[in-house]
Amino acid sequence: MSYLDDAGRQLVSEAVTAAESATSGEIVTVLADRSDGYTDVALLWAAGAAFTAMSVFAAFPLPFLNAWDAAFGGWGHEWTTGELASMVIALGLIKFVAVMLVQQWEPLKFVLIPGPLKTIRVHNQAVRQFKVGAERRTTGRTGVMIYLSMREHRAEIVADETIAAKVPAEVWGEAMGDMLVHIRKGRVAEGLAVGISDVGHVLAGHFPRGGDDENELPDRLIEV
Repeated sequence: MSYLDDAGRQLVSEAVTAAESATSGEIVTVLADRSDGYTDVALLWAAGAAFTAMSVFAAFPLPFLNAWDAAFGGWGHEWTTGELASMVIALGLIKFVAVMLVQQWEPLKFVLIPGPLKTIRVHNQAVRQFKVGAERRTTGRTGVMIYLSMREHRAEIVADETIAAKVPAEVWGEAMGDMLVHIRKGRVAEGLAVGISDVGHVLAGHFPRGGDDENELPDRLIEV
């Protein structure tokens, strides 16, 4: 899924170029649809629903059996242990498959994912993307990545070790806040541009641009 048009991508690229004009730091922007598939979470919900249905049947079998007899014209059928076991297993399987299918609807799937888990997965993916695309890829190890994960409604700012040694993580909070004000209103490109500008101001204060500074990382938005 694409969240930006060409004009939005151009706005982000120009914001990076402008921010880097006053600093030797390098800013990389990544826009992700999601940070994880969360298949494990979907499986846990499905397994939990199946186990719950089987447990309820085991505790209160008569309503299920009476409903079955009423639906299929039974005459007080005497259920064997094997038939009861088969019905429990079938009920569990049906419930498992049904919950898995329901979670194919993305809005519901992401509602069912616990917030702390989203935060952890987004952070881990941001760090992975940073290691691949920016970490230690500049001469002075002055790379910063702004990572935005749309499905989870989470963002991360990850900095190279040289920057992290001088700039506390809390400093990025203002940039994050300014950026999210726009993104919450659906203005993704504008939000990224504001966040980039704030990050650029922070970097310029600690790592001003030198006369021989070169652009070492791409200014364009990376979409994954």
